[in-house]
Amino acid sequence: MATDIPLISIVDDDDMVRAATESLVRSLGFETRTFASAASFLQSSSPQETRCLILDVQMPNMSGIELQDRLSELGIEIPTIFITAYPDEAVRQRAMEAGAVAFLLKPFEVYGQRFIDCLFEALKQDKRPAS
Repeated sequence: MATDIPLISIVDDDDMVRAATESLVRSLGFETRTFASAASFLQSSSPQETRCLILDVQMPNMSGIELQDRLSELGIEIPTIFITAYPDEAVRQRAMEAGAVAFLLKPFEVYGQRFIDCLFEALKQDKRPAS
């Protein structure tokens, strides 16, 4: 059954951040799916259905940047908001050059109006047909 409610996928290895981000996104009226790793996201059906990806930069085994690269290799372009507790200008620049919508700092920029604005901007940038 098709739905007009966009799916927002959240990939973060921190359980508390994942839950808090999911709660905020759901409070805005969106459907969410959460994943503790990049691999679990890739192995799901979610990459095809996701309208916006909220992605932690630093995760074990496959970083958020590596996941962004892998999705691009697969031809899957999802508007992405990166979140990180460890700001690094080179990583931020690489993410933005690869098409990220935003690169936000945890926790300060993730749970406020800037995050919400970025989420709506990401949804505007999604060019794939609704599922």
